[in-house]
Parts: sequence; structure tokens; C-alpha cells
Amino acid sequence: MKKLKTVYTKSLYKFPYLLQVVLNVSLIILAIILAVLLVKELILFGAILLEGNTNDYQLFLANILLFFLYFEFVAMIVKYFKENYHFPLRYFLYIGITAMIRLIIVEHDNAMDTLFYSLVILILIIGYFIMNLTPRERPESKWFFHKKS
Repeated sequence: MKKLKTVYTKSLYKFPYLLQVVLNVSLIILAIILAVLLVKELILFGAILLEGNTNDYQLFLANILLFFLYFEFVAMIVKYFKENYHFPLRYFLYIGITAMIRLIIVEHDNAMDTLFYSLVILILIIGYFIMNLTPRERPESKWFFHKKS
């Protein structure tokens, strides 16, 4: 019985590490896919510029903002690994604001929807302001990984 408890305890401590490895590998694969899409968007953006005869500025702006969305997601994944496996909340707010601005540019036919999108941007900016008022230090979160002697 004691041996089973020891095996269970060791497995319990190794399981979070296994999940962390799966998460890290998945994020690396996602970062590679996003980097490919980022380059594809850059090529598409260059084709729009070289064509020169297009006057569709909404398409132009939508592609620029889509490029920044990909860029921000890749930057967030890089920051995740640099900040000891932690996603900074401010990157999610940046992405949300950029996505809502892109949505307003692409779908601005309904005035009420545009107003709601603008209110969402305002809420995200207020959240960002509140987040900057609080200290950036976070409590130690590795309590689960400490081995008991």
C-alpha cells in the first residue's frame, strides 16, 4: 500500500510537468503556423501595394490590422517563454483592441454594432488603464511544484 502511495505521489508531481511540455510544444507549433501566416499576409500586403490600381482602402487597412494581430500573437508566445511560462494580460488587451478596430473597419454597415464595438474598445482601454495602476509583481506561483521532504 505504501509503495502504491509513493508511485501515486510521484505521478501526481510529474503530471503538471508533462502537461507543461505538451503546452510548450503546442505553443511552439502554433507560433510556427502564425509566423507562416504572418509572412503570407506580408506577401499579400506587398502584392496589394505593387498592384497600385486598387482603391479599396478598407481591404488595405484590414490586411494591415490582420498582420498586427498575427504579430501580436507571435509576440505574446515569445513573451510567454521569456516570462517563465506566463501570459501577460496586456498582450490580450492589445490583441482585443486591435481585433475590435479591425472589426469596425471591415464591418461598419450597422451603426449600433459599430457603437457596441467602440464600447468594447473603451472597456478594454479602461481595463488596460486599471491594470497599469496595479503593481506588476505577481505572487510566487510554483507552490505546487515544491517537493515535500
